[in-house]
Amino acid sequence: MKVLQPTLAKVPWILTALALVVGVFLDLIAPEPYTGLPLLAAAPLVAGATLSFRSALAVVCVTCVVSVAVDIERERPATPLFVDLAVVGLIGVLALGVNLLMVRQGRDLALARDVAEAVQRAVLPDPPREVGPLDVAAGYTAAHAEARIGGDFFAVQETPFGVRVIIGDVRGKGMAAVAAVSVAIGAFRQEAEYDPTLITLAERMDEALAREAARGGPVISTEGFTTALLAEVSADGEVLSLVNRGHPPPYLVHDGRCTRLDPTAPQLPLGVGLGDLTPAGSAVPVDVVRLPPGASLLLVTDGVTEARDSRGTFYDPVFSGRLRRRFKDPEALVDALTKDVGRWTEGEHEDDMAILVVTRRRRPHHAV
Repeated sequence: MKVLQPTLAKVPWILTALALVVGVFLDLIAPEPYTGLPLLAAAPLVAGATLSFRSALAVVCVTCVVSVAVDIERERPATPLFVDLAVVGLIGVLALGVNLLMVRQGRDLALARDVAEAVQRAVLPDPPREVGPLDVAAGYTAAHAEARIGGDFFAVQETPFGVRVIIGDVRGKGMAAVAAVSVAIGAFRQEAEYDPTLITLAERMDEALAREAARGGPVISTEGFTTALLAEVSADGEVLSLVNRGHPPPYLVHDGRCTRLDPTAPQLPLGVGLGDLTPAGSAVPVDVVRLPPGASLLLVTDGVTEARDSRGTFYDPVFSGRLRRRFKDPEALVDALTKDVGRWTEGEHEDDMAILVVTRRRRPHHAV
């Protein structure tokens, strides 16, 4: 990549010089009334669209001089000479105008990207590296560099009931998705401190998203949903509780093994407004597993589970040999998974990809 970048930077100059040289050559050898003026005039256009303003201006001036010199060499009358010069000059002015417009649009786009990134960071700040008995790491990969705002979100919070974790995915992109993310994150942070169970926490978040959707007007249930996975780790780090609302299941990574933690019963996403899928009168299931010392809970969005290779095969962390090893910290696991998905898709991401890892420390930190 380092070798290709300087070469690619020279391409605009090569195209400009090629148009100029070929235009002069055709102008000199072409029989009357044919000339190489079209290619000669293409040089300022290429320069205006690909080079800096100063470089494009220099190319326009050189092209005008060359046009006059060729006409004099061919001993053309004054009228064709001035017509050729006018054509090249007019195209050069248009090319410089295009250059200024592209620079302005580039600045506006850069500003929009910076604002979008600032909004994203404000709504979705990086989680703390240490919470209770857990070490934490997260990663976010946008599907397109131009679109830094997505609907994936995560949060980690220490509460009176243990460390609570959420990862989710709002349907849609852009500012509308960010608005829904802000509601989901806000509801989680507020209710996680007071709701005694993950079930009530999920219900409160469901109500908050439904209220927000109602304020925005009539919303079709299948268009305004949020998948979410709620997790709770006990204060001692021993017990892990999970409630899955239509989200890809998490994975338990421990001692070189990666195990998918599928939910006991499927649940609808948040914000659908149809309740859950469990039989009438039965309780929503909470899946409880043991979290051994050194084990990591890996939470992902569908940007990971729906990543495809060139044959259309979905990526599956369980069968990835690169995850079947011991990781020194959660950052190493996030990095390994991100690189593995990139290799699987050959760098082509069709959806945003959020990764959150919480690892139970082998030895708890003791207060001094």
